[in-house]
Amino acid sequence: MPAWLMKTEPDVFSIRDLHRMRVSPWDGVRNYQARNFMRAMAVGDTVVIYHSNAEPSGIAGLAEVARTAYPDHTAWDPASPYHDPKDGPAIARWSMVDVRFVAEAKRFLPLDQLRAEPQLADMLLFSRSRLSVQPVEDRHLAWIRSAAGM
Repeated sequence: MPAWLMKTEPDVFSIRDLHRMRVSPWDGVRNYQARNFMRAMAVGDTVVIYHSNAEPSGIAGLAEVARTAYPDHTAWDPASPYHDPKDGPAIARWSMVDVRFVAEAKRFLPLDQLRAEPQLADMLLFSRSRLSVQPVEDRHLAWIRSAAGM
């Protein structure tokens, strides 16, 4: 099964928020490549939750895809911070998925530790650092699970 890394700012939505909610839509993605990755997701795919723009940034837990891609209606709402005036129900340019909480990392994995790990050297996280949704290779996921105690 494919695995994905999804970034979130913990002061907006954290792994603990997802734990409390159990299932949540993952909305507000406004990058075409990230959107296309979400459209490729299947129910049950593993999601690595990454806290970005945090001190420190790093891997905070795991989730799984609970619902495949569907139109992100926040793009149509002028009051939403994710509003896109060029989008609408007839266009549905943006998508979102629902994710279900799986586990909080027993050991948070800060970005510095991830960068220092030779087994992760070619992880997309380091070459496309601004991409909020990205695939994770099986070997990287295995290392993450082990190092984080998940």
